[in-house]
Amino acid sequence: MTAPPAARTDRPLLEVKDLKKHFPIRTGFFAGISGYVYAVDGVSFAIRRGETLSLVGESGCGKSTVGRTVLRLLEPTAGEVWLDGQRIDDIPLRRLRPLRRRMQVVFQDPFSSLNPRLKVREILAEPITNFGLASSASELDDRIADLMDKVRLPRDAVNRYPHEFSGGQRQRIGIARALAPGADLIICDEAVSALDVSVKAQIVNLLSDLQDELGLSLLFISHDLAIVEHITHRVAVMYLGKIVEIADKRTLFAAPKHPYTEALLSAVPVPDPTTRRNRIILTGDVPSPIRPPSGCRFHTRCPHAFDRCKVEEPALRTVAPGQVAACHLHDPAAQPVARAA
Repeated sequence: MTAPPAARTDRPLLEVKDLKKHFPIRTGFFAGISGYVYAVDGVSFAIRRGETLSLVGESGCGKSTVGRTVLRLLEPTAGEVWLDGQRIDDIPLRRLRPLRRRMQVVFQDPFSSLNPRLKVREILAEPITNFGLASSASELDDRIADLMDKVRLPRDAVNRYPHEFSGGQRQRIGIARALAPGADLIICDEAVSALDVSVKAQIVNLLSDLQDELGLSLLFISHDLAIVEHITHRVAVMYLGKIVEIADKRTLFAAPKHPYTEALLSAVPVPDPTTRRNRIILTGDVPSPIRPPSGCRFHTRCPHAFDRCKVEEPALRTVAPGQVAACHLHDPAAQPVARAA
C-alpha cells in the first residue's frame, strides 16, 4: 500500500482524546443502576488525512463501540472527539448534522445495512439529496453513475434491489453510499469479516484504490490481522476497553512490544506451511468489562506479569520511534521483582 498523501496541514483529521463509553446495568424496569459495562474506558488516538488506522483486538474488546461513539451513533460518557479541529462530541445533534456528511460508516453485514425495499439508485440518491448536493435530476444521475464507476459496478445495476447482488457486490454498494455525501473519513466496522476470502481481497484493494484516488482517511475496525497488514498504515491494539499499543504497521508486525500484541500476532496464519511460529497460548478467560481487573487489565492472562501489574495501571509510553505501549516491562524505573499470583 502506498504511503498516505502529504497532508494539507499538520492537524489530524480525527482526534480522539480519553474517550469513554459506559453502559448502565439495570436489574429491572423500575430499578436503579446497579453497575456499568466499561466498554470503552479511556481511548486516545489520531488519524491523519489520507491515513488508515486499524483498530484491532478480540471480540468484545470495545473496538466497534469506539467507532459508533466517534460517529455519535452512541453518546460518549466522557472524553473528546475532534474532527478537523472542531470538537463534535458535545455539540447538539442539529449542529452535528452538516458534519455527518464528512463521517460515514461501512457496516459488517452488507445485507442488513441496506434497505431491501429500495433500489440501488434510491439508496445512493438518499444521502445526496439529504445534504442538498445535487441541484437537478441530471446532476443526481451523474453523481450516482460516478459512484457506481468508483466501486466498479455496472451503471445499469442501479435499477436492481440489494437481494439481487452477491455479498461482495452489496458491500461495494455500502461503500458507494458512504462516498455519496463526499465523506473524507470512513469508519469500516468489520467491513470484510462476513465475506469470502477472495472477496475480502477485492474489497480491501478497492478501499486502498479509493483512498489513493480521493485522499480518504479510514478507521478500519477488524479482528483479522492478516487483512489489516495489507490495508493499514498504523495499528492500534485494544484489550478490554483500552488501547495497549499503537505503532506503524511494519514496526508492530516486526517488533511488538506489548505481550497481548505478541499473542495476537502469534496466531496469524503464515503462507509458508514449512515456517514454524512460536504460538503463544493465553491462559484464562477475558475478564468481564463489568468488573475489569485492577492495575493492568491484561495481567490476569499475561505470562510476564509481576506484582506492580496487579495494582498500577500502565500508561501508554514511547518504547520506540513511532511506537507506544502500555506495559510496565518498558518502564526503566521499574524492574519486575516478583511474579503476580
